Amino acid sequence: MTMQDHVLTLNAGSSSLKFALFAVADALAQGLDAPAYSGHAQGLGQAAARLDIQGPEGLQHSVPLVSAQSAGDKPEFSAHATALDSILQWLSVHAQNARVVAVGHRIVHGGPELAGPVRVDDALIAQLQALTPLAPLHQPHNLAGVLAARQAFVQVPQVACPDTAFHRSQSELHQRYALPQSCFEQGIRRYGFHGLSYESIAAQLRQGWPELAQPDARVVVAHLGNGASLCALRGLRSVATTMGFSPLDGLPMGTRCGRLDAAVVLHLLAQGLGAEAITDLLYRQSGLLGLSGTSSDVRSLTQSDSAAARMALAYFAEHTRREIAGMAAALQGLDALVFTGGIGENAQALRGEIVQGLQWMGCELDETLNREGGRPGPGGTLISTPTSRVPVVVLATNEEAVIARHTWRVAFAPGDTRC
Repeated sequence: MTMQDHVLTLNAGSSSLKFALFAVADALAQGLDAPAYSGHAQGLGQAAARLDIQGPEGLQHSVPLVSAQSAGDKPEFSAHATALDSILQWLSVHAQNARVVAVGHRIVHGGPELAGPVRVDDALIAQLQALTPLAPLHQPHNLAGVLAARQAFVQVPQVACPDTAFHRSQSELHQRYALPQSCFEQGIRRYGFHGLSYESIAAQLRQGWPELAQPDARVVVAHLGNGASLCALRGLRSVATTMGFSPLDGLPMGTRCGRLDAAVVLHLLAQGLGAEAITDLLYRQSGLLGLSGTSSDVRSLTQSDSAAARMALAYFAEHTRREIAGMAAALQGLDALVFTGGIGENAQALRGEIVQGLQWMGCELDETLNREGGRPGPGGTLISTPTSRVPVVVLATNEEAVIARHTWRVAFAPGDTRC
């Protein structure tokens, strides 16, 4: 059996783990865009958790995952570790000719010092672990994936790709809070997140819609999913974004509250609620779940007849519109609006409600196109009318391809900037 070199990417979310395996033959020419195998472990920590895998020639595989609680032979055993172990076991059987030569990891928080992907070593892991309080839903799972992969692939280079790095192009004006300089120097600043997704969208727009890569072109990208944020791009570089010091800020999300008056936290502290309880409230019990009282899933809320579910969806749409207007203000205009992420790509009704409230900005929704999947174009799928002053586009993000390209470059071609 002829062995082929591959890059493995791991992308851990708060309740999911995505992986992709990319063949690296002619890597730069092919762009590492299409994986040989990919998969998504969803619902981690829940009884219905599953691992779905796709491979060449239509190969599909779906298996239930054992919950971390029932596995429980180690106190620190996590649902994400269970998922990763299942992925590696499946690949060892079904992709026996795939030799992993590098592993790339999505890291949500890179702090003030990481402005790009970097090789993983013990010092870097310690540096990233110190940032865990700023991304408690994600950073521990990201690092668990790193540690598990280092154990599984002892001699293989590992590369960390921070979500925050894409936003380091922002000016100090957009990174600062109205706090003393000493706070900024201590690292209390707006970092921004979902950077790998925005980098993917920017790369696809650069190829399919090159006029948006011009220095004065103004694009707002809406990455809407269980985690949600917006990014203002000028010349496809980050100018401003809705998330700030942590992935808690900005838009309301599945279980996260989004923008919140800091005095609410002070009030809760004064009421005797501890830091751990407040963290749980703001990160895990708020957002769509908190508003509806039933679910964080837009699909479930859309199908529900309850007034609370309708309120949750209306709140999400209203605050998304308000933040889009804020991003357009940072750009001093708007030349394109792009939707991506699980909600942005698939929740037609909610997406339509958002766009319908933006007609004053020049966004005209074609309701039929929005409902039926849009009109394909070179730079995404259009859901706006032909006369819309601002084109509205739906474009699938590909964070894994971005991670793979960065990993290949850092591990094997550090002088090459084409990745």
